[in-house]
Amino acid sequence: MRGGRADFDFGQYAASSRLQHQAENFIPFRFRQTVTLYEFARGPALTASLAVLLAGTLWRLARLAARPAPPDLSAPRGSAATGALRGIAHRFWPHPRFGATIGVSTAVGYAYHVGLAVIVFSFLPHIQFIRQLTGLRWPALPDPVTYFAGGLTTAALVVALVQRRGDPVKRMLSRFDDYFSWLVVFLPVITGMALIDVPRGSGNPAVAVHLLSVELLLAWFPFGKLMHALTAFWSRGLTGAKYARRGALP
Repeated sequence: MRGGRADFDFGQYAASSRLQHQAENFIPFRFRQTVTLYEFARGPALTASLAVLLAGTLWRLARLAARPAPPDLSAPRGSAATGALRGIAHRFWPHPRFGATIGVSTAVGYAYHVGLAVIVFSFLPHIQFIRQLTGLRWPALPDPVTYFAGGLTTAALVVALVQRRGDPVKRMLSRFDDYFSWLVVFLPVITGMALIDVPRGSGNPAVAVHLLSVELLLAWFPFGKLMHALTAFWSRGLTGAKYARRGALP
C-alpha cells in the first residue's frame, strides 16, 4: 500500500483485460457469423443436391437393371447388336410419314437439347465449375457462341411449352412431371442469361439464385423425365435389339 492505494500491476491488468475481451467476443464470433446466400448455394446446397443426384441416379439405374427380362424362346433371326445400333440411330429423326406433322416439334426439341449441351459443356465458367468438382477440363467456345445458344435455348423452351399447352393431345397427356421438368430446365437457363453483365467470380446474389436453380435441377434429375438423358440410348438399344432378334429391323 502506498498512500492508501494498492500498487497497480499493468501487466496483470492487460492480461486479464485481454482474456475478458476474448471471452466476451467468443460467442458473438461463433454465433453471429452469418452465411450469405452465395455461400449457402456454393456450400451446403451444392453438396446436398450432388448427393441426391448421385444416390437417386444409382437407385434408378439399379432398379432398371434389376427388372426381370422375359425369356425369348424364338430362334434369333438377326443380330441383336446391329439391331441395337439401328434402333438408336433411327430414332434421331421421325419417320418420313410423320415428318410433315411433327417437323416443327422435332426442330424445337433439337434446338433446346443442342443448346443446353453447348451451354453446359462449352461455357468457360461451367467448365471451370466442372473442373472443381471432377478435375476434368477441356477448351471452351467463345462467349458469343454460348450466349447465342442460351438465347436459342430460351426461345425453344418457350415454344415447346406453348406447343404443349396449345395441342389438345399433348395437353391431355401432360402431367406434373412434364411441366415441373420444363421449369427446372428453364430456370437455370434464364437466370444464367441474366448474369451476362455480372462480373465472374463475384458473390452477387444473382449468381446464388442461378446456382440454386441448377441445384434444383440436379436434385430433381433422377426422379423425373429428365432421367431420359441417361436412359434414352439404353431403351432405344434394347428395343432395336429385340426387334432385330425377331427379324424386324427398324
